[in-house]
Amino acid sequence: MLRTGTLLLALIAAPAIAQQALPANGLFLVAKPSLSDPNFSRTVVLVTQTEDGGTVGVILNRPTALKLSQFLSKEFNTDNYRDPIYVGGPVMQQVLLVVFRSEKPPVAPAFHVLRDVYLTMHPDNVESLLADSAARYRIYAGFSGWAPRQLESEFMRDGWYVLPADEATIFDEKPEGIWEEMLKRALLLGPRVQN
Repeated sequence: MLRTGTLLLALIAAPAIAQQALPANGLFLVAKPSLSDPNFSRTVVLVTQTEDGGTVGVILNRPTALKLSQFLSKEFNTDNYRDPIYVGGPVMQQVLLVVFRSEKPPVAPAFHVLRDVYLTMHPDNVESLLADSAARYRIYAGFSGWAPRQLESEFMRDGWYVLPADEATIFDEKPEGIWEEMLKRALLLGPRVQN
């Protein structure tokens, strides 16, 4: 059983079948070099908007030495998972979130991020992914979250570049270099990049 704490983040998403046809609902926040908040300094955050107008996401480039067994009970088969667990953000770090690719609708509620890419914390999705040795996914401890309009105030303080999200970056094999790569991309795009 996932340790979830008292708040479950409102990740009860719309039925996944309806989400297959939705447009992309994800983008990257790229921390500007001047962003001094230690939670987000030199990070790339994949974010998606919730139905209530909030924003939730995970930091893509902070792998840890944490073990999956620290989060899951013994009933979950973790033999197939060999990748690191990433710090998803400063909120509820005892909770697991998973970003995964699936051509079929997920078995349980999940946020649609990009075509065939989802974000979930639902135990049924986690169990299904762990059981599938061919599944493509990343596991995160905790998440990054902003209340409605909170992120806009951070933009006003000039802390982030905003870039379109893409699947290749989400599942990059060398996540430690993502921030530098996305920063170069943002600087090349110049005024066309929202900030």
